[in-house]
Amino acid sequence: MITFIIGGARSGKSGFAEKNAVSFKGERAYIATATALDDEMKERIDKHKKERSGKWDTFEEPVEIAPLIKELSGRYDVILLDCLTLWLSNMFQNEANIEGEIEKLTSTLENIKSPIFIVSNETGMGIVPDNPLARKFRDMSGIMNQKVAFVADEVYMVVAGIPMRIK
Repeated sequence: MITFIIGGARSGKSGFAEKNAVSFKGERAYIATATALDDEMKERIDKHKKERSGKWDTFEEPVEIAPLIKELSGRYDVILLDCLTLWLSNMFQNEANIEGEIEKLTSTLENIKSPIFIVSNETGMGIVPDNPLARKFRDMSGIMNQKVAFVADEVYMVVAGIPMRIK
């Protein structure tokens, strides 16, 4: 069971994902893609770690999420991946083969043995960015979200804290 959750910044998507994932009994894996590039981000990561402590086994992986999901699949009763947009940003910074990595992710998801909740930002509902890199990021984010939504069993969009099932 693949549940994909998208929404804007601070829309409540991560809280919705966590609330649903903790309803599963047993072992829980949390894949965090954020990296602490500055003090403010380090504080955010530390806060989230404290909030999750005891409920989750946390795996911090900024880029190689497909092999990690494959490794955790079947070993955990539920997996939560938060978030794809930061993963995409990390791939841009590492100059990774983004389309290839998205393909690896969707192929891995099609064969997953554990329920997984995947969180991503909807970046395409705002203004057109003013520079080529930001437009490329927005475009790749949209393509990535479409591909993950296609393989997902359920898709939710969270707006102002309200989840709406769209698939």
